[in-house]
Parts: sequence; C-alpha cells; structure tokens
Amino acid sequence: MRITQASLNNQRVYRVLLISSAERFNTALQALLPERRYSPVTIVTNAAAGRRALNDQPYDFVMINTPLPDEFGSELAIHLSQNRAVVPLLFVGRDHMDDIHNQVAEYGVLTLPKPATGENVRLGLRWMAAYRERLRRLEKKSVSLEDKMKEIRLVNKAKWLLIDQKNMNEMDAHHFIEKQAMNHSVSKGTIAEAILKNLSV
Repeated sequence: MRITQASLNNQRVYRVLLISSAERFNTALQALLPERRYSPVTIVTNAAAGRRALNDQPYDFVMINTPLPDEFGSELAIHLSQNRAVVPLLFVGRDHMDDIHNQVAEYGVLTLPKPATGENVRLGLRWMAAYRERLRRLEKKSVSLEDKMKEIRLVNKAKWLLIDQKNMNEMDAHHFIEKQAMNHSVSKGTIAEAILKNLSV
C-alpha cells in the first residue's frame, strides 16, 4: 500500500484548546471532535485560563467562543496568530461577524459565524487542518534554513582559521573543506567543526 502525504495528514491527531464559557456550546462542539482525530481537547472558560493552558502545553488549534467573560477574545486570537504553530479560530455572533472578521483577518485568524451548524464547524476544522499543515511545512523549511546558515558560518570560521594558520588562500581553504567532506562522506559543517576543534587549541 502506497502511503502519501495526504494519507499521513488524514491520520494526524490535532491538539485542541477550546475557550468558551457556554456549557451547551462546549458539549455540542465536543461531539464534533472525535478522539481519533482531536486529542487532547481541553476546555477552559475564560481568556486568562486559556493563556495558562497554552503555557502548560502546545496546541494546534485554539477555538474561541466570543465573547469571553474577561475579554472579547479577538485580542487573544491576534496574539496567538504570532505563534507559527497555532491556528486560532473565533466563533462570532452574526451581528458582529463582519466587523470582527475585518479586524482579525489580516493576522490570519479564522472566523465562523454563530450559531454554527455542524457542517460549518466541520468545514472550519478542515480549514484549520490545512492551515496547520502549511505552518508545519514552513516550520520545517525554517529549521532547514537555520541549519544551512549555521553550516555556512562554521565553514567560514574554519576557512579563516586555515588561511591564518595553514597559509592557504580563501579558494584553497574552501576546496580543502569540500574535499575532506567528500572523502569522509560527511557534511562540510562536520569538517569545519573538526578544523575549529583541532586548530583552535
């Protein structure tokens, strides 16, 4: 059987934080979050408790049923949008939907009108999953870029050490590191680290 990225995404389990003070809403929403797909599902009743929960553990989705007892909820959602691992969604009364959407859309916060049908919530969850997977790919690219930049810095330091202590020119130092990496089947960063360790003592 061929395993595709799409099938892996279908098996992914998302961690959900629901911030809502409405018990009936919470019960109805929980029924739309099967454990095989969404776990854990943590429910808190106000923004302050939501912030504490987010400090305790990471979540993929944060769903906020506005208004909250201690603040409306849009400020919290905007703050959460700065975390590249979290997808925030606001449930907003239809009377305020356009205003709140215009306020938060530029930050990447999703909005759903309420009362929300089960179909609308399922659609929102699909949006959130797609959004989270896009963020996940960006995280991987970011880590990969950081690793590459780290290797470049190491190689540059090693080159200048070879120039200073082995009387090589920059081109020779560069070729030396490349050749050593090829001969030993390791990265240039690994060779650079060895050069720095041996020549810095």
